[in-house]
Order: sequence, then C-alpha cells, then structure tokens
Amino acid sequence: MSRYFALLPAAGIGARMAADGPKQYLPLAGRTMLWHAIHAFEAIPSVARTFVVLAPEDDLWDRQDWGGLDKLAVLRCGGATRAETVKNGLAAMSGEVADEDWVLVHDAARPCVSVALLTRLLDTLADDPVGGILAAPVADTLKREGEDGRILATVSREKLWGAQTPQMFRHGLLSRALDHAGTAVTDEASAVEALGLSPRLVESDMTNLKVTWPRDLEVAEWLLTRGH
Repeated sequence: MSRYFALLPAAGIGARMAADGPKQYLPLAGRTMLWHAIHAFEAIPSVARTFVVLAPEDDLWDRQDWGGLDKLAVLRCGGATRAETVKNGLAAMSGEVADEDWVLVHDAARPCVSVALLTRLLDTLADDPVGGILAAPVADTLKREGEDGRILATVSREKLWGAQTPQMFRHGLLSRALDHAGTAVTDEASAVEALGLSPRLVESDMTNLKVTWPRDLEVAEWLLTRGH
C-alpha cells in the first residue's frame, strides 16, 4: 500500500517580501510562517513524515521553536531554484520513500492550508493514475499588458485555474519528471505535464493564499487567528 509524505522546499530568500531574511522565518500568529505551513500535515494521520528542504548554509532553522511538529525531518540540500530544491529533496528522501509512495510538495509560503483541503486532495487522488494539485478557478477578469503599462487585450478566464499547493505525485514519477523537465519549471505539475501527462485539478479556494507581498502577512494572520 502506498504511503504519504510531505515535502516543503524552504531554501528561498523571499526577495519580494523586502524582509531582512528568508520570508519562511517571518513571525506569524506566534510562530514562524514555515511552522504554520508544516503544522497542517501533523493532523493528517496518513502523512508519515514531513521533510523540509533547507539551503545548506541556513543558520536560522536551529534558532526557531519547532515544538508540536512530531513528524519533522530536515534535509540540508536546497538548490538555486524551487525545482532543484524539490529534486534534491526527492533524492535525499529516497532511502525512506518508495517509487509508488505519494509526495505532497507544499510551499513554505502557504501557511494557511487547512486540514479540510488536505483531506480533499488525498481522498480525490488516492487512486489517480497521475496525481494532481490544489487549484482555484480564476475569478478576476484577466488583462494582458502591452506597451507602457497599457492593456493589450482581455483574456478569457473560462477554464483557467490558479495553481496552488500541495501538488501530489508519486515519488518515482515526480523524480523522472523533474529529471526530464530541468530546473526551470515553476511547479511540479509543469514537470509532469512535460512528460505528456495531465494532472488532476482539485478545487481549493483563496484561503490557501501564498504569502508573496508584505500585506499578505496581515491576511494570513487574520485567517490563522480565526481558525478558517
């Protein structure tokens, strides 16, 4: 029977946040943002272990309080890009994880993912031949930019989805996909698509936001303190 593992790439520097250090260590609702991103997996019994992939030179991890995270394992093999960090993490965990085991790759900057969304993802994809991702249907009218910051065209939002995480694929398939696609892809689904496969979309919502800009921290804190 296939097992489930979580993998959080946390080797980035979060340049767009304009913070003094990597954004995954920013304080949020009494903990670090990374602690919250990990914590939801603790409540999913079928997730056997949560691997966090850090930059080799990371000197902030050991200064934090990681209490309450009993499934945690740290891998110090992060790369220059997200895809490289995930690829390195998959290789490092291969001694414990079989090819047919599921891996849920989750952004360290998505601290508000709920147990309900994780459960929906696991239940929907349990027997899927490819795997899939949490995603939300695009609600806004989309504009394509032309010259000088002016609108070139309005883009139909029909059948468009915003990709989120976790993105859930079997360890062997995802490893092969990243080997094939290289390290320039921005998410795991793109690498799997490059193999000619079609990952499944599992509907999420905007509470599973990605903290990218400073104002996003306020929204994330609001969601976490209200137990969304």
